[in-house]
Amino acid sequence: MKIEIWSDVACPWCYIGKRRFETALAEFEHRDSVEVKWRSYQLDPTLPEHYDGTELEYLSTRKGMAPQQVSQMFQHVAEQAKGEGLDYRFDAVVVANSFTAHRLIHLAAAHGKQDDAKERLLSDHFEHGKDIGSREYLTSLALDLGIAREEAEEVFTTDKYAADVRSDFEEGRSLGISGVPFFVIDRKFGLSGAQPAETFTAALNQAWEAANPLVLVNSTDGDACGPDGCQV
Repeated sequence: MKIEIWSDVACPWCYIGKRRFETALAEFEHRDSVEVKWRSYQLDPTLPEHYDGTELEYLSTRKGMAPQQVSQMFQHVAEQAKGEGLDYRFDAVVVANSFTAHRLIHLAAAHGKQDDAKERLLSDHFEHGKDIGSREYLTSLALDLGIAREEAEEVFTTDKYAADVRSDFEEGRSLGISGVPFFVIDRKFGLSGAQPAETFTAALNQAWEAANPLVLVNSTDGDACGPDGCQV
């Protein structure tokens, strides 16, 4: 079973959704038969490589939200994150364009480290105030993942993986995805948003049953017992 997750590093609900999905997957009976693939998505492709302001200022000025409304939203999201064991610090978030970070995730995928890269980027962005647009930070992250410096440098000196990121964007649009996180199971089932773990569990079970239906191998019914008694 293949699960594709469209997500942005700069999306707070994406990290919460990741945790809730992981909770459901850990308890899923057939988890060893599940392949998870992260797909790129950008909430704001027009964002400069670096934004000179806070997350509150960014949402207030560029999204037209009142500062008080933004603060209330931060509090609500932080409470939801805490429930998943995450410690959001919106006051320390560095606002930056996430395109290069998505390219790094594709590089990490080539080394079998995609989920590790996604986890670190989300945690560093929302919990540790790291600059996800910084060449220094992204290079350091690549090295931590065991990726050679020369390969990491290619992300900054060439267009490597840029087409892959844009392909994810286009594929998401073709599927009608307009918000993230968005979970697609076997290209048949879709879940939008950071759903409760129970919802992910139900979706996993439904998708598995659809892909692996029970087939009766006998042509006629044998002797059996039922609510009204046993056959004689």
